[in-house]
Amino acid sequence: MDLTESAHAATVSAKQPKQLYLLFFTEMWERFSFYGMKALLIAYMTSQLNYDDPKAYAILGSYAALVYTMPMFGGFMADRFIGYRRAILFGGLLMTIGHFILALPNDWSFFYGMAFIICGNGFFKPNISSLVGTLYEENDPRRDSGFSIFYMGINIGAAIGGALCAYVGTTINWHYGFGLAGIFMLLGLVVFAIGKKSLGLRGLPPNDAALNNRLFGFIKTEWLIYGGTLAVVPLVVTLFHQYHMMDYIMFGLGILSLIYVLSIAMKLERETRLKLFAALVMIIFSIVFWAIYEQNAGSMNLLAERNSKMTLLGMDLPALAVNNFLPPGWVIILTLLAAPLWPWLNKRGKEPGTPLKFALSFIFLGIGFYVFYIGCMVNESTGVIPLWPFVFGYLFIICGELCLSPIGLSMVTKLSPPKIVSMMMGIWFFASAIGEFLAGKIGALMSVPKEILAKDDPVLSLPYYADVIQKIGIASVMIGILIMFTVPFLKKWMGGVK
Repeated sequence: MDLTESAHAATVSAKQPKQLYLLFFTEMWERFSFYGMKALLIAYMTSQLNYDDPKAYAILGSYAALVYTMPMFGGFMADRFIGYRRAILFGGLLMTIGHFILALPNDWSFFYGMAFIICGNGFFKPNISSLVGTLYEENDPRRDSGFSIFYMGINIGAAIGGALCAYVGTTINWHYGFGLAGIFMLLGLVVFAIGKKSLGLRGLPPNDAALNNRLFGFIKTEWLIYGGTLAVVPLVVTLFHQYHMMDYIMFGLGILSLIYVLSIAMKLERETRLKLFAALVMIIFSIVFWAIYEQNAGSMNLLAERNSKMTLLGMDLPALAVNNFLPPGWVIILTLLAAPLWPWLNKRGKEPGTPLKFALSFIFLGIGFYVFYIGCMVNESTGVIPLWPFVFGYLFIICGELCLSPIGLSMVTKLSPPKIVSMMMGIWFFASAIGEFLAGKIGALMSVPKEILAKDDPVLSLPYYADVIQKIGIASVMIGILIMFTVPFLKKWMGGVK
């Protein structure tokens, strides 16, 4: 029995919609490509492009921020004009192009490849998640389990892609690693194109007349959307060269997004408005979570590369591949438990509500980082960390992720008014964007000066990581405790939604 069948058998609720597995496999291969490429980024910048740590963290943070900002735009265009299906196909095509551009060993290809992936992800990511939400009626008890299964598909792709592309990139050729990611992105696109008919009327354009309206007498709205997106690519490249501007951009977009959501909320009936407010508060909590969690793609990657020696049964393991395999690997294992756990608790009236799950996510996150800190302290005399802190640290961190990320996706679809679900999904991913951007700022606090790196002594570089990791662990637990005090208010705002 494979992992998909295992998750299906593990759910104690009613049978899941068959279309869930089309979206499962589409997302799985797309995430293979996305995380496979992301696993290489910071190590490629520091080792091949010779960027110092602060610059590498800033560019990684800018890339990740833009990746999760674009879904606001792609979600809006899908809601108003092109529908979920066309958005997924268009976004997948742009991402495929981006991965193959990264595979080119040219000076210009690095930023242009990332720019295409950013624009493509904006259309792909929010709309495939929104499409999952259309498979369920309101208060369908299968919804949370369905999103957990879907989330497992994300992490199967991330585990295989992160490990395999990191291994190929660091041991054979960096550009082969990027190219391998592109092959699997193309596979995901083909899977969706072949299976999309099974979705019936789900995900079709909401208004054919608006979509086919001709601007200036000859340009269809649909083609203007596609052409306008392509025009954004060189602008994104410019932002990579002027990455300091991202501080102002992210702050400005954050304020505008908040004003936009609040303006919509003020026009709603009281009950619907309070539900939207509850979603907004939890979205703000998620920003802090992702700022801490996403160290795994930045500072923890460099910690693994510079200050670890991972062995298993006497065999040396590739540190970068292991660090990128463990988080999604734990998600796969724990999802097999979490998918049936929530319905089982729900039937007994003991399932924690969404706000309490968010609080627990921070407590688990803090414990995980403190495990890393213990690993640093136990091995401070050598400066080299073994495998066990990574294994057990990520175990707790992923317990935290599973209390927030798939639950958050489901929460957005349950608390948002139907007409703006995809837009709110875009806001959810924009919160991730802010978190990813802030993750670059936190990672920069762990920057190791070039003169220290030149000495090639892990004892000297380890303290740069250990001190900040300890503070992250303590702060995360404290935030989780503070969120617990907001639980009664959020539950009241959510009304009957669980």
